[in-house]
Amino acid sequence: MALLTLVRHGQASFLQQNYDKLSERGESQSRILGEYWLRTGARFGQIYYGPACRHLRTGEIVAEVYRQAGVAWPQPVTLPELDEYPGIEVVRTFLPGLMETHEDIRALDAEFRQAGEQDVAFRLFDKLFARITRMWVAEELDSPDVEPWKDFCARIDRGLALIRDAAGKNARIAVFTSGGVIAATVRKALDLAPQKTLELSWTSRNASYTELLFSPERFSLASFNNHPHLENEDLLTYR
Repeated sequence: MALLTLVRHGQASFLQQNYDKLSERGESQSRILGEYWLRTGARFGQIYYGPACRHLRTGEIVAEVYRQAGVAWPQPVTLPELDEYPGIEVVRTFLPGLMETHEDIRALDAEFRQAGEQDVAFRLFDKLFARITRMWVAEELDSPDVEPWKDFCARIDRGLALIRDAAGKNARIAVFTSGGVIAATVRKALDLAPQKTLELSWTSRNASYTELLFSPERFSLASFNNHPHLENEDLLTYR
């Protein structure tokens, strides 16, 4: 059986001008993952990155750890199919109209904008994000400027097919990507419903890894959201 290991990127810059950049903590999480894998003998024959900067940077930090130790790290392949679902675009596109028709969304947005403490603002944004993305996944929201949920899942399936087609019988493959991509991959293994898949996308820790076993006939979940390397509680983040 081949082993596919999916890594969620290190912590990005949530609610900052450029989200797609690892925070200082995200860089530390990625380095610790590389050190843990090196220490436990993890080796990979193929490496794939999603196209986002946070994907590439997470993978490159792990690669640096391996190279500095004199351990081979394969030349990575970037697959645009492994990009995250357009959650921020969903909120930006549909929020103005939803505020006019949904009192609860209007109230949540007002609370978020008036929040003084960062932690409070984060929690309120999470509620707003979940409320709107659930509607998008349920196909209640549509725009030619936003990728539909079904198209996102089909894109992930295409990316997985490319990886599987290029894999040998006992291949060891690492993919650096985002939580939504990982959830959509688990969906394929477990036949999850759309809303359950969306919920799962919110649970992966930054710099955690999920493992799947596959052959031409089989695609099975082996483990989910592993983070034994993140022993310090300050390193356990979702954003």
